[in-house]
Amino acid sequence: MAEIKRASKRELFGWAMFDFANSSYTTVIITVVFCIIFPKIIVGDGPEYRLGNLLWSTSLSISYLVVLLTAPLFGAIMDYTGLKKKFLFGSYILTVIATAALYFVGPGDIILGMLLIILSNVGFSYSESFVSSFLPDLGPPEDLGKISGYAWGLGYFGGLISAAVVIFGMSAGVYTMENFQNLRLVGPVTGLFFLIAAIPTFLWVKERTAPRPLSKNENYITIGLKRLKKTFLDIRDYKDLIILLASFFFAYAGLSIVIAFAFIYGDQIIKWSSSTQILMFVITQFTAAGGAFLFGIIQDRWKAKPAFILTLVLWIVSVSLIYGVIEVTAFVNSVTGFALQEAHVFLVVGFIAGLGLGSTQSACRAMVGLFSPDTKAGEFFGLWSFTGRLSAIVGLMGLGLLQTLFGLQKAILVCLVFFLMSLVIVLFVNEERGKMIAREHAGE
Repeated sequence: MAEIKRASKRELFGWAMFDFANSSYTTVIITVVFCIIFPKIIVGDGPEYRLGNLLWSTSLSISYLVVLLTAPLFGAIMDYTGLKKKFLFGSYILTVIATAALYFVGPGDIILGMLLIILSNVGFSYSESFVSSFLPDLGPPEDLGKISGYAWGLGYFGGLISAAVVIFGMSAGVYTMENFQNLRLVGPVTGLFFLIAAIPTFLWVKERTAPRPLSKNENYITIGLKRLKKTFLDIRDYKDLIILLASFFFAYAGLSIVIAFAFIYGDQIIKWSSSTQILMFVITQFTAAGGAFLFGIIQDRWKAKPAFILTLVLWIVSVSLIYGVIEVTAFVNSVTGFALQEAHVFLVVGFIAGLGLGSTQSACRAMVGLFSPDTKAGEFFGLWSFTGRLSAIVGLMGLGLLQTLFGLQKAILVCLVFFLMSLVIVLFVNEERGKMIAREHAGE
């Protein structure tokens, strides 16, 4: 196997710009703005919004179900046909159009709102998997942590800029019916940002996968199914990849809840002001970007597994503090004599959590790249996407159902269980063995 040389700076920047672009969707729509608009205004079942929260979880879960049933097949087809960029372009266009169409969702348009969230998140989830499949070709194994961390860190600045445009440019931090004409612009502006910011990816990232001719009586679907079947049959040879994906399953179940419900939690449980919400957003974006860069460097110096473990420890601490923020605030005030509010302590927790927000996913993405033979990158990242989407369904529906029974504050404890299980499982990964197996299967 020939040594993979590091791609040019322009190509690396082009690849990283997709993370910059698609972060506008996950930040504005899933995490910060539309996630509050949907239960509060579109569904409007206050004061606890339990139905709105459940329907939000359901919409995201349906989208992840579609992706987990199809992404591995598409990954196999991409590896055979050399059409990674075309698949990526299709998913990108789907996300842009469905996101922009949220303009037409008004109060009471629950079904339309759910449908567009499902379609846009399907496109986003596909694109996340498809763009990741380029990673193993962008540099030697020892550089993948830095490359992945660089892209993920840049992505948070994309989220920061896009959300700033939405929140400050359209007063989208004011969630009232009187401001709805501004709020309905959230979708179109986010879609336009994604559309423009991702252009460098399609201009500068190279398609290195060589297409192979179809055999007689074959088509791309049958080829994809056969390659996928072989991958599942052969996956017993990739023991450490299996263990990693099992760990990632529980980690992403917890992360999916944090991504989709952190700002809902702040709005409904902490009852923060719009200014505190904005400050939390700024803090988490900068710490997430810094965390992704920092852990990318740590990963390449310490190896990927210790870096991944450290991010999980951060999450265990963060979720514990989120659940106990009221008691922690009272304790700090009693010891120091301060008059802090829960929102102030929640901001500190946001700083800690932000460090793990991008680094957990970035570290795992790089490890999948390390454990992937060159001819199976699309398939393995399809399995990575499959694992993430299945875990998101479990996490979001678990949280959605638990919060209808016990309320959102108690239900958030399920995150702690998920991160603890992930930590225990990843201890059994042998990183050097995983890389060696990938080298042995190169070229197959």
